[in-house]
Amino acid sequence: MTDDDGHRIERDSLGEMEVPANAYWGAQTQRAVENFPISGITFGRRFVRALGVVKKAAAEANRELGLLE
Repeated sequence: MTDDDGHRIERDSLGEMEVPANAYWGAQTQRAVENFPISGITFGRRFVRALGVVKKAAAEANRELGLLE
């Protein structure tokens, strides 16, 4: 459910988190999005791409095993 300002409430083990309505992520990632600017840590494009490749491979394997809807 979204509210009038374009956000939705996501819940996890740490509680509720307001996430942009159009975001493809949940509460834990939103916390990271808000905390990374504080740390000044950034990831290079190659690292982000590699992470995406690994996540895609894991999703495909889980789909083949019938573990995804």
